[in-house]
Amino acid sequence: MSFSRSSGVLLHPTSLAGRFGIGDLGKEAYRFADFLIASDQSLWQVLPLGPTGFGDSPYQCFSSFASNPLLISPERLVEDGLLTDDDIKRRPRFPVEAVDFGRVIDYKSALLRRAFESFRRSKRKSLRVGFAAFAAEAANWLDDYALFRALKDAHGGAAWNTWEPELARRDATAMAAARQALGEQIEAQKFYQFLFHRQWSALKGYCNQHGIQIIGDIPIFVAYDSADVWANRELFKLNPDGSPQVVAGVPPDYFSKTGQLWGNPIYNWERMQADGFRWWIERLRALLRVVDIVRIDHFRGFAACWEVPADNETAEQGEWVEAPGRELFQALRAELGDIAVIAEDLGTITPDVHALRDELGLPGMRVLQFAFGGTSDNTHLPHNYVPNTVVYTGTHDNDTTVGWFTREAGEGSTHNAEQIERERDYCRKYLHTDGREINWDFIRAAMAAVADIAIIPLQDVLGLGAEARMNIPASEEGNWGWRYTEGALTGEASSRLKELAAIYGRNLE
Repeated sequence: MSFSRSSGVLLHPTSLAGRFGIGDLGKEAYRFADFLIASDQSLWQVLPLGPTGFGDSPYQCFSSFASNPLLISPERLVEDGLLTDDDIKRRPRFPVEAVDFGRVIDYKSALLRRAFESFRRSKRKSLRVGFAAFAAEAANWLDDYALFRALKDAHGGAAWNTWEPELARRDATAMAAARQALGEQIEAQKFYQFLFHRQWSALKGYCNQHGIQIIGDIPIFVAYDSADVWANRELFKLNPDGSPQVVAGVPPDYFSKTGQLWGNPIYNWERMQADGFRWWIERLRALLRVVDIVRIDHFRGFAACWEVPADNETAEQGEWVEAPGRELFQALRAELGDIAVIAEDLGTITPDVHALRDELGLPGMRVLQFAFGGTSDNTHLPHNYVPNTVVYTGTHDNDTTVGWFTREAGEGSTHNAEQIERERDYCRKYLHTDGREINWDFIRAAMAAVADIAIIPLQDVLGLGAEARMNIPASEEGNWGWRYTEGALTGEASSRLKELAAIYGRNLE
């Protein structure tokens, strides 16, 4: 699928400003959409929207189908009559520039439970009809997910493989008993998904109405402690006791000297292929109800996966094992049509990955922060791009552009001081800049490039430093929490984006 020349901003909803400890789908989300409209931007890219688990990572969710209830707007619940003004008046003193996930989870969970209890007492027919319709339409994943979350709560948050054996292996009698005993909790989990769907659909509709498309993100792998694995053990390479045989990661790379050990279970591709990749088809079908364009994280895993023995402590010792990516995409297109997909083809890339991407006609990614560490043939340098490409100043895994440009060598860095200074020098020469507004130099280079799509993280639009970094790969703490503050979306930033979009033909028509 080909894309028109366009540009947009990368911002996960958790990073929106607001007074409830975490970004949500309320007023500030619409203000951000208005900022994009005023800036002549036509794309809003988000990270995976699923319910986050350990480490609060959107790439390690309890379900690849469900959405994150923490993003539900309390103010919208007041408008729906499910909460009162008094319910949301008193709240903890949350930090302004970061998400304190522990406190937010406690606070939001109590509010959502109160909204559910209000719904059960309510006589509002529209809400009841809407909830029933949603639950019926999503039943193929919602029933398993809601039971999984109810059971997980009943077991104090413990992973599913530590539950009673009959529940872990989904014994029919045990499952029926659990559904009966946890009926109210199951209904609550379904209701929270309905609330997200209701609020998100309204926001997405507003964006689409004003010419903005949503780019969603789908991790190629799913978390082990998820409804996906619990409900579909046969689709993963697991031992008889349910533990993983092998786990996913990548070998040593730009981000880590020992590689990245993600820990996700690996697909049993032979079993998936045998039923026509039904699980994948339903996964994409569900996502395409939520977003307009799909960015597939770690696309190279459709050519081959880096499989690491499950008991290894780093990702250094593994092997590449082929995957049937061509056959998978043939099945997806036969069922879903010509879906709009961006292939994240970064990292250790071999010719077979490029061949698969090009055969499927998918745009790959280029990242300006990767451009200056080699010679003039570096594929991340703008003069080497092709139109069917998406260029980023940086991704959610990178430092901000200001942080990257001002960084120093330190513990855990894959670059020494000499390499860093050589990159900076090449960057200054290539962009013909003194670096005083390096973020705007990068934005201009991305906008000017021949790449069909240019995406700018909001941190770069705002000129923020390393304190605003979203994620440090291979680290388990302190990630995913950055938020912008109220008033940060200035008219000046909007005007500069709009001017560049007009100059380089990326403006809204």
